[in-house]
Amino acid sequence: MQVEVLLTGIGGQGIQLSAKTLALAAVAEGRQAMMCGQYAGAMRGGQTDATVVVADGPVRALPILPSAWSAFVMSAEYWEPTRARIRPGGMAVANGSMMGPELPHDGIELFLVPAGRIATELSAPMSASYVLLGAYAAVTGLVGVGALVEAMKQMVPPYRTQHIAANEAALRAGAEAGPEGAAPAWVAAASAAASGGGAR
Repeated sequence: MQVEVLLTGIGGQGIQLSAKTLALAAVAEGRQAMMCGQYAGAMRGGQTDATVVVADGPVRALPILPSAWSAFVMSAEYWEPTRARIRPGGMAVANGSMMGPELPHDGIELFLVPAGRIATELSAPMSASYVLLGAYAAVTGLVGVGALVEAMKQMVPPYRTQHIAANEAALRAGAEAGPEGAAPAWVAAASAAASGGGAR
């Protein structure tokens, strides 16, 4: 069983950092992961995307995914092309501070989390993507929030350790804001294992 995540937003919103954190957390929990980043011509202000594939066995996926089960969307500007790649029955967690329930999302579950507002209330506006990542983890159960926190700490360089506390607060606040287990990522894997056809 593998789970694919599309991450998208504007350069500078922390998309690549969130993708790396998610992939590292999955590996720390004993799964395999593949992460691929894609950038527009302008890193800040242009579109930035990443894909993460997490599997409980060998990863089998193209570097650029034609479709995915889930998405993590920070900016409404890139919702439509991302939505078109989410398979029917999939899900998305989106930044409700920049998007509203009017977003077309037929055939997929959409969870809006006010990541920007929560980050601002934490006095850490640059950590909005970590708020959304915490929410994604809570909603899907793909990785634990504790694993995300430890992965984040590994990636913070020595000259930025002053941001660790704010980043951890953002991840944990996002996890509290997301409806826990509302779209469990590993249900299909557990079902396959129970019927004898799983990889576990």
